[in-house]
Amino acid sequence: MSALHTGGPTTDLPLNDPAVVAEVQAVFARYEDALVHNKVEVLDELFWDSPTTVRFGIFENLYGHAAIKAFRAGRSPAGLQRSLQNTVITTYGDRFATAMTEFRRAGSNRIGRQSQTWMKTPAGWRCVAAHVSVMMEPQP
Repeated sequence: MSALHTGGPTTDLPLNDPAVVAEVQAVFARYEDALVHNKVEVLDELFWDSPTTVRFGIFENLYGHAAIKAFRAGRSPAGLQRSLQNTVITTYGDRFATAMTEFRRAGSNRIGRQSQTWMKTPAGWRCVAAHVSVMMEPQP
């Protein structure tokens, strides 16, 4: 993770305060556990309950918490295990963060990519936008 940086050419927000990074790492780990173990109620909780929440998946574009919740309820629990690599969490002040990671599923020659935008609400950190995509593993 990056060291604490204050300001920059376009912002006065402190970047990567260690305490805030730790909070987001914890909620990101909770999300990952819920995802691979199909804990739908936790996934529903961690997405912001708003019609403006968006999740672009590999085969679906979901607009609003209700659509995301319906997708999760209908998704097969099979084959959700994966390993993560190159995870980068960046915090902007103490209320916004991004979490980017690559993932692999056993036996696949594809690399998955996941990006999330997190916002701290009175109820805790909530994902307000997510995007998942896959690409073929580059050939040497």
